[in-house]
Amino acid sequence: MNLKIINNNFYLNLIIILSIFILDRLTKLYVIYLDKINIGSEIFSSKFLNIYLIWNEGIAFGLLSFNKSTFYNFLTFFIVIIIFIILYMITKSNGLKKYSLLMILGGALGNVFDRIIYKAVPDFIDFHVGNFHWFIFNVSDIFISIGVILIVILEIIDKPKKI
Repeated sequence: MNLKIINNNFYLNLIIILSIFILDRLTKLYVIYLDKINIGSEIFSSKFLNIYLIWNEGIAFGLLSFNKSTFYNFLTFFIVIIIFIILYMITKSNGLKKYSLLMILGGALGNVFDRIIYKAVPDFIDFHVGNFHWFIFNVSDIFISIGVILIVILEIIDKPKKI
């Protein structure tokens, strides 16, 4: 009976991770395609949302962008190590924390795939209010952010109260 529960959890976890990864891949491939046929990166523009393709060579939200391939390769290797740490944490977690980590893992796999294949991550979602623009991001970044926010909330809520 225990083996059946483990297999069901494994398949559910795999479905969550693959769903995030595939959704991310499809949106990125679609935006890359639209960028090529439009011969330019501006695909959609409105009062609060722009969709245009940029290639992010840095880490989250374009931070630490650089041209040095050695540092880029080190950073990619470091991200892969973090992915393995997240995998380990998933095996030790349960409940909402586990699903938060699965969201982070699915998003991280999407972005690391791009880092390896394209040597950059395609970002394309640009929310803005007037001239204030948030960082440009992608679907993977959304799931990573939601996962991190949930973990932070869980850590705050689950803290034992000291008397």
